[in-house]
Amino acid sequence: MKKNNCRDFEERIKMMVEAGYTTVGREIIKCTRCPLHKNAIRRVIGKGSCNPKVFFMGEAPGKSENETGIPFYGRAGKELDKMVEYMGLSEEDWFVTNTVKCRPPENRNPRVNEIECCKPFLAAQITLLNPKIIILLGNTAEKAYCPERKLDWGIPVEHEGRTILKLYHPAALIYTSSRKEIQRAFIDKNRNLWS
Repeated sequence: MKKNNCRDFEERIKMMVEAGYTTVGREIIKCTRCPLHKNAIRRVIGKGSCNPKVFFMGEAPGKSENETGIPFYGRAGKELDKMVEYMGLSEEDWFVTNTVKCRPPENRNPRVNEIECCKPFLAAQITLLNPKIIILLGNTAEKAYCPERKLDWGIPVEHEGRTILKLYHPAALIYTSSRKEIQRAFIDKNRNLWS
């Protein structure tokens, strides 16, 4: 990141954090920094607790999310609900959002520049919600949150003062059901992180 871009990035985060969570939502809604906003019906800010133990980070909104403004609203959302239940988390324990807040066309992966445009929102959300652990749901979330690292599935690491854990994206569990047992094993092995 170039020096001026880095300063702008830090200033945007600081402004949103100082103004509070409502401002983060307003800034997301009015953002036009990348082309994804052009086809957005609704911006997908996040859902869950304002004091979560666990912060789930997904990839990008899909069709249902774009229509409702609610992350993980479709089939993958039902799979995430099962995962949250298996983890033993209550409604007060978790929050979920995506690396980008607008749906990419044709459900493609978000591009690096699109992720970079949304990064200040993600950083402000993490700072304000201050979760105990960040669970990266899939490779896109990993590349967005810690692009300089390659994480192993189900192995927690420290990153910038937080514990992070990479798990399978709920959509991957739908398309490759054999991963469900592997995912449960990852969860069982790491329960101490959020218990």
